Amino acid sequence: MRVLVKGAGVAGLTVAWQLYRHGFGVTVVEQASKVGAGASGFAGGMLAPWCERESAEEPVLALGRLAADWWEAALPVHVNRRGTLVVAGGRDVGELDRFSRRTSGWERLDEEAIAALEPDLAGRFRRALFFRQEAHLDPRQALSALAAGLEDARMRLIFGATSNADLAHYDRVIDCTGAAQIGRLPGLRGVRGEMLCIETSDITLSRPVRLLHPRHPIYIVPREKNRFMIGATMIESDDVGPITARSLMELLNAAYAMHPAFGEARVTETGASVRPAYSDNLPRVTQEGRTLHVNGLYRHGFLLAPAMAAEVARLLLTEQGQSKRGAS
Repeated sequence: MRVLVKGAGVAGLTVAWQLYRHGFGVTVVEQASKVGAGASGFAGGMLAPWCERESAEEPVLALGRLAADWWEAALPVHVNRRGTLVVAGGRDVGELDRFSRRTSGWERLDEEAIAALEPDLAGRFRRALFFRQEAHLDPRQALSALAAGLEDARMRLIFGATSNADLAHYDRVIDCTGAAQIGRLPGLRGVRGEMLCIETSDITLSRPVRLLHPRHPIYIVPREKNRFMIGATMIESDDVGPITARSLMELLNAAYAMHPAFGEARVTETGASVRPAYSDNLPRVTQEGRTLHVNGLYRHGFLLAPAMAAEVARLLLTEQGQSKRGAS
């Protein structure tokens, strides 16, 4: 079976990788000129299903709990299994209790245990929750590695595709074009997310740290070379413009509240993207003729894309099996 995957974001590349591993011939087409140019490149890359359960439905945990295993099998050197630390400032410490009631898989830490886990946070927080089973990765590195792996396997990746491929050459089309389908797929809407990247050698973190705040909860994800990604806003809007001054100030203020050293950091990048979501904020695979649509990954792209890729593979393998039985 020849398969065309449209879109080389996290959904498209995970689908392509899963299908390649099952023996399908795959071609990937992408309008952007390079991998990671869309919303997936602005993601946090947190594989944190237990934390996400705080504001998400049960399927996010059920579908996402094996995501780290999938990414580690595909890209062994890119997954950091160091857990997630959740903290709250003095006046907001009650937020930890609320967070713990809505989640599972955590351990309570006192001030001494926090310092042992993240020495640069010593003395800054009295209590924390530690989600030991969670992991994270660098989205752009992961996407580039998946693309390179597909090319090494002689799958075709076409970037800068300005027109639709000749669909007659393919038995199935998997549309993973995300926000481009807003207004076309029923019920799909846009949720704007904004982030920034900073650089400082004055603080080191080994894992993502979430700072709970009634108005401006944030997460800070460590990257290589003294860099940190800070995110992210969730605004019901399909505006694709640059980050707003308000969001920039809120993210920086929250980072400063986590540690004053972030106040001296250099801002190296800001970004905003529109993430596609359905009304229940859960992704789905839908069918339209010969096309399967994988969409609605919302803020859970790297966490839930492997489960969606597995669903696509299951559907195509079932179809392929039925075709073989019919031919015989």
